[in-house]
Amino acid sequence: MSRATELRSLVLPLVLGFAVAALTACRTSDGSATAVGTLEMVEVDVGPLQVARAVRVLVQEGDMVRVGDTLAVFSTPTLSANVAQAEARATAAEEAAQELTRGARPAEIARAQKELDVADADAVRAAADLARLEPLAQRGDISRASLDAARAAARATASRRDAAREQLQLVRDGVRQERRAAAAAEARGAQAAVDGWRATANDLVLVAPVDGVVSSRNVEPGEVMAAGQSAVTIGQPARPWARIYVSQFMLPRLRAGDTLWARLDGDTTAFAGRISAIASKAEFTPRVALTEKEREDLLFGVKLEFSDATQRLRAGLPITVTLPPSAP
Repeated sequence: MSRATELRSLVLPLVLGFAVAALTACRTSDGSATAVGTLEMVEVDVGPLQVARAVRVLVQEGDMVRVGDTLAVFSTPTLSANVAQAEARATAAEEAAQELTRGARPAEIARAQKELDVADADAVRAAADLARLEPLAQRGDISRASLDAARAAARATASRRDAAREQLQLVRDGVRQERRAAAAAEARGAQAAVDGWRATANDLVLVAPVDGVVSSRNVEPGEVMAAGQSAVTIGQPARPWARIYVSQFMLPRLRAGDTLWARLDGDTTAFAGRISAIASKAEFTPRVALTEKEREDLLFGVKLEFSDATQRLRAGLPITVTLPPSAP
């Protein structure tokens, strides 16, 4: 074994031992214990929902923003054309649906009535001709073919009259309810397409979803961003959090929702932190945990959330949390 290998074999266990010891909660004289974590803050990434080009970026790092403030404006080459096309289709579908709902115009009804009058007159004339020719045919004054032609003409004109009467009724009644419902549904679908394109256009204007501070500006005008890529990151200093690590023997005394008190280094002010999550498995486990001492090195992460209107709890600062004392 080389000298370097020997040194690594000696140093590595010492480093791991110091790392575990640094994360383990320290016990005080009154039976309570403390644990140290590093403060973080909640961050929200804001970006376009589709591939788009940045037109304007209105914020800089460090700017304070409120909910609804405009952060950046994006655009796509075909967006305005798609919106205009969808609006035109919606207008045409709505006009068609309204036309079917209104029914026939008076001029259409009048034309259908005139066609019925003409067909009725033809049917009356043909019936009269047949009535005049039948006695003549019985006396043999006209041929059988002439009588058959008159009868066919009477039947044809009567059929045309009946068809004209039905057509007039259809014009007066308008289209069937099913067609009106289908046209109305098509109009709603076209309007939904318009709303969808308008929503897409609105999504290209990025607004702040929360109050906070711009912690990162990730795009410049002219750059193209992929869908979901972060253009601006907003931090929320009023919502800091920290993760501490406690041993398995401390877990029974901690519950989600409990309040623990914490202090900054050199500061006597106590800050209330609510336990929001407790890890379900150990995050730092030695290779073999057989002895009682080794079992104390099984550590579990506990997340604490703070509410700090004064913003004294800044991200990156270490914070010491007081844990519940052990039972006497």
